[in-house]
This record gives sequence, C-alpha cells and structure tokens, in this order.
Amino acid sequence: MSLEIRPANQATWEDLQTLFGERGAAAECQCQRYRLARGESFRGTPVEVRAQRLREQTACGDPRSPGTSGLVAYRDGSPVGWCAVSPRADLAGLVRNSNQTAWRGRDEDRTDPAVWAVTCLFVRPGERGQGVAHELASAAVAFARERGAARLEAYPITVDHADWGEEHPGPLSVYLAAGFKVVHTPSKRRAVVSVDLA
Repeated sequence: MSLEIRPANQATWEDLQTLFGERGAAAECQCQRYRLARGESFRGTPVEVRAQRLREQTACGDPRSPGTSGLVAYRDGSPVGWCAVSPRADLAGLVRNSNQTAWRGRDEDRTDPAVWAVTCLFVRPGERGQGVAHELASAAVAFARERGAARLEAYPITVDHADWGEEHPGPLSVYLAAGFKVVHTPSKRRAVVSVDLA
C-alpha cells in the first residue's frame, strides 16, 4: 500500500482530528506541550483552546499557506501518521524552559532561527510497525531543508517501554535510520539527535 506525506496545510481539519483522536495523550495535547506561552500552564489551557491553536499553526485546509507546523502521512487516502516539525524558536515552551530535559548540559542560542525541531512523531494504532514513522522522520529532514533550516534536531526516547505521554517524540532508532546523529544524552531515557542540512 502506498504512503503519501503532505505538509499539514494540505490536510483537512477532519484528517488531523482523525489522527489525534478523541481519547489519549494526542487528543489531550493537540501538539501544544512545547508551544505554550510564558505564564500558561498545560492543565490551565483547555483542550478546545489547544485544538484551535493546532488548527491555526497547521493552516490546515489552506494549501497556499506559506507555513505549517507539521506533516501528515496518508495510506490509501486515510491519515495514518503525524510529525510536528517547525523552527525551534517557534516552540516557546521548549525554548524558555531551562528545566526541559533537552537543555541539560547544553549551552547554545535556543532561539537560533536556523535550527528546526521535531517534537512529536506518532502513528495511528493499527498502522504501527509498517514504516510510517521512518518515512515521516525522513520527510521531516527534507521538509526542513527545503524551508532553509541549517539543522534539524529531535528528542527521542531511548527506552523500549515509555511512560504515558513520554513516547511522543518517537524512538531513537527511527531518527538514526533517517540520518540523525546523537549529539547529547541528557538522561537515561532521552537523547538529543540532530542532522546538519546546510
């Protein structure tokens, strides 16, 4: 079965909500954990607000939009996977929070506009184990390069069994297969990987 990957602005809102579902971590987060502004809390931001922000960030349904915040994988016309990929500087919750695991032991300009990040990579149940995540990670590299990124980084888990909500960045093996290299291991459960695009 063929797999097609599109920028999220070429997806419909219905496709995105099919992916995120009605229950579970993805439905609750709406890919906003790293996008909350200073002073906002995850629990204090209603899921309806998070969903509306996702809709705006992806520009879903607007194929002429110059920007979007992710990629959607389709198999035979049905949405099966999601990858959040955008400039790291757009991720206020990631950039401003020194307590984030991603920053332990790192000293660099977190707002560098040339650095992009993958913060979420997931595949719908029933579609897992068929290479969708690998294809999305590779597509994220090409997507960031086409839009002028000098480097793309991600924060995968390094353990086989993730806790609830911890699995959102995807496993390390997927990124290594897409050409990323481990540049930092801030904890026993998390790695920072990157690929140079210049």
